[in-house]
Amino acid sequence: MGIKYAVATGNKSFIRPTGYTFPAGLSVAVAAQSVTSIDYLVVAGGGSGGTNNGGGGGAGGLLTGTLVVVTSNTYAVTVGAGGPSVTNSPLADGNSGTNSSIVGVPAAIGGGGGGTYIGGGRAGLTGGSGGGGANNGGPAGSGTPGQGNNGGSGGATDPPYTTGGGGGAGGVGGNGVNPAAGTGGVGTSSSISGTSTFYAGGGGGAASAPGTGASGGNGGGGAGATTVTATSGTINTGGGGGGTGAPTSGAGGSGVVIIRYAGVQGATGGTANTTSSPGYTVHTFTGPGSFITNAAVTATFTVN
Repeated sequence: MGIKYAVATGNKSFIRPTGYTFPAGLSVAVAAQSVTSIDYLVVAGGGSGGTNNGGGGGAGGLLTGTLVVVTSNTYAVTVGAGGPSVTNSPLADGNSGTNSSIVGVPAAIGGGGGGTYIGGGRAGLTGGSGGGGANNGGPAGSGTPGQGNNGGSGGATDPPYTTGGGGGAGGVGGNGVNPAAGTGGVGTSSSISGTSTFYAGGGGGAASAPGTGASGGNGGGGAGATTVTATSGTINTGGGGGGTGAPTSGAGGSGVVIIRYAGVQGATGGTANTTSSPGYTVHTFTGPGSFITNAAVTATFTVN
């Protein structure tokens, strides 16, 4: 009769009967658990800032929650790009970011671009969070309820001209109040990856000299500028780009999708990490892909 042994699934140690020694180099495949529920963080791409005293870009929409999933099923994942920067020739509002999503979860909406000054103060664009308004009283762009906040409005007609900051997932963008532009709205902190990290901060507004551009919101928001190129939102945070007086605004930061579930790895897709968040497996998507729940995933352990 063969010798029986047990595998302790918690720490994968092998219990050896008295007097028995496993052959050196023996590999044992242990079937992973079935994944039935996931926690998720979905962040869309941020909007870019405006030029010609343009407002800061709004942050990408941010969604968190829990989703019941089906074992051995495929869930398409989309990660939104940040809005490209714009220049003073031709004058244009900032570009909005694009959406991020997981099948089964509402899409996170891309951040709105910052408004620019074209014959008057233009409004920031709507989005996950709204873009900041241009100088001369440009209205704030609106955010999407449950995903982000409004941007800030542009300052008065008197120089130095100031603009509004883009909205963030955790707060509205600041209004432009001469001589300082509005700061980007703060983002939202999440520990889903195992480390507390801010995501989806709004871009800072611009100002004409001798005014001052504003800082971006905590969560990847880029700083606004006066006569130089503004700072772009940080990639894979959904941060909005900074607005500028001239010549080039900051681009929006790309989004990210992070999925977490309890226990050992039982799915594939993105970059899987089993150590960053003790007791969980974390899958990070920085581009499009598929999250596949599959109980046939195995981990192999070698006996020393």
